[in-house]
Amino acid sequence: MNWHRAVALIASAAALAQQPPQQPQKRDLKIEKLEEPTLPPQQVVPRSYAVVIGISHYQNLPDNLQLQFPERDAQSMYTILISPEGGNFKAENVHVLTGAKATLAAIRREIDTWLPSVAKEGDRVLVYFAGHGFMYQGKGYLAPYDFRRDDIAAAGLPMDELGVAIGSKIRATYKVLLTDACHSGAITPDETQALNNSLSNLNNSLFSLTASRDRESSFESPELDGGHGVFTYYVTQGMAGAADYDRDGLVTADELAEYVHTQVREATGGKQNPTSDRGTFDPKMRLAYVPANAKPATPPAPQFGTLVFEANKDDVEVLLDGDSVGVVSPGKSLTLPGLKPGQHTVQGVKMGYEPDGPRQETVYPGETSTVTIKILIARRRKQAAVDDLKDGVKDYQKGYEENYRKAAALFEKALAIEPTYSQAAFYLGLTYNALFDEDKAAQYYKQAIAIDPDYLEARANYGGMLLDIGDVDEAIRQFNTVLVRQPDHADALTMLAQAYRFKALYPQSIDAARKAIAVAPRNAEPHLWLGDSLRLSGKWADAEPEYNQYLKLSDFDSKLAGQLNYYVLGSLFGMGRKKRAGTQDIWKDLRSLAYFGICDCERKLSRYDTAIQFCQKSLSYDSKDPFAHYALGLTFMAQAVNTGSVAELSPAMQHFEQMIAINPDLDEVKNAKQNIANIQQFLKKQ
Repeated sequence: MNWHRAVALIASAAALAQQPPQQPQKRDLKIEKLEEPTLPPQQVVPRSYAVVIGISHYQNLPDNLQLQFPERDAQSMYTILISPEGGNFKAENVHVLTGAKATLAAIRREIDTWLPSVAKEGDRVLVYFAGHGFMYQGKGYLAPYDFRRDDIAAAGLPMDELGVAIGSKIRATYKVLLTDACHSGAITPDETQALNNSLSNLNNSLFSLTASRDRESSFESPELDGGHGVFTYYVTQGMAGAADYDRDGLVTADELAEYVHTQVREATGGKQNPTSDRGTFDPKMRLAYVPANAKPATPPAPQFGTLVFEANKDDVEVLLDGDSVGVVSPGKSLTLPGLKPGQHTVQGVKMGYEPDGPRQETVYPGETSTVTIKILIARRRKQAAVDDLKDGVKDYQKGYEENYRKAAALFEKALAIEPTYSQAAFYLGLTYNALFDEDKAAQYYKQAIAIDPDYLEARANYGGMLLDIGDVDEAIRQFNTVLVRQPDHADALTMLAQAYRFKALYPQSIDAARKAIAVAPRNAEPHLWLGDSLRLSGKWADAEPEYNQYLKLSDFDSKLAGQLNYYVLGSLFGMGRKKRAGTQDIWKDLRSLAYFGICDCERKLSRYDTAIQFCQKSLSYDSKDPFAHYALGLTFMAQAVNTGSVAELSPAMQHFEQMIAINPDLDEVKNAKQNIANIQQFLKKQ
């Protein structure tokens, strides 16, 4: 056999796996869903896919036609869709296009290509759009980011095209279409009616829930949890469980229609009246799953009331019946309409202060009541607890298992003295996480958040631990909660980039990493995840500078590694690298990963000598990394093909053998064994 062909065949056998509103703005919103059969009680949640689109600022529209809240609405919809107490979608199955990313080409690619390629019979598909809607020559159009009013037919997305995609191209059994066509006066009432009709006629089996009657306006309000469309706000609240009237853990189409109609009408003083066509859908079809509601409960009263919260200090977290519902500051109230009549438990909390409450407030049907939160008393800790916390932090910062166990004992002592010491609970979460006792870490992270719901660092680190144990969807939800509150939270952005990288959602990972770098340019870790996502997207030349920047920014004396809290950005879920309790190990693992990334890029760029050097450098930090051994084996084989020399075959075989010895259960082991057999056969013939 020809030598070059023989080695080329060997190399080709393997592939590396990396795998009422104030000054409301008018909107026109519509929700539609295909009829589905009633699911039996034992039916599992169907596999689900979604495209979520939100556009507030348009590239080619004047200032008076720009919108306020569609992108926040899209974020809210994304959050409820991926929530287990909501849509139950997997995070990787929800593609989000907001702002400049929501071009006509991108929207068509997602709806006309991606959804038809993944959805099968029995699946559920949802498309959500929040942005402008226009009428032109009797046809309705949704406006993408690059929409032009002087060429609507070419620059808009025709509603009939969307109807064909939803009704015919996508093969899912359960289909949902939510279109939030905000117009802010951009179209006339007659055009609004025509647009609504065009949406309703997409398919005669669609469940249609329209935001308003014909010739009515739809509104968005800055008072609804930081700003939302009124209809979208109640749709998401309803899907989160508020519409589950019979408390069976399911939100049906009929329940959502009733809830949204009642709430929107009351919130707008009768100016906006959602309507639904009850003749074309199964009223029992399931739109959301809310297991927490599956318990006996008295039916809600037919009317609802509203609480308006105000506070005397900035950034006060409001809890209603034990759940965080938003943040309030002086001059910035929080309106919570749609509440069941009767007594509700309210509490206001702020880091460093004693809470106001919990106490009972009564909601009266059809009435609005103001609740004043007063945060007055700074928390005073017993000196013994403060001293224990300080001493524990010193031990924690030393790193290594022995010091972590000393720190945990001190933090537990501080928390016993002061049961509301959220910082002690937070550090216990950090410490047990560093000791890889995830159950205790989760317990104390949750306790810190329960004491201080606005403790963003506790939420971010809890999300980091969830990443480490593989609960990536819940981690993403924690990071999203932090970023809604603080969009420039560098750690949450960095770990969100890491989470998306693990989900193989590389564009989202790249976007989050770049935001993190813009916020904290001296932070090393976002460069690592940016490099990894670029590499795994096939952009090897772009990835290498990011790996090098990570190495540069994290290039400190290794003796200092044990003094740094590296866990926050150091989990390596899915890499088979986490093994010992020590931040120094995490520092080494991350550097090993960066050098491995450069090795893989160089290998893909056919620069084999350099690739070998970087893989060997990776192994100098982690000699038991099976992926680095596997990559080295492939690289030596490729080098043999390139040079025509058999000298590289022996080290190639050695690295394949080491890879198999380290982890014989990897998918790549089959390829490695075949490579070894082929090399041995070839050398025997030689």
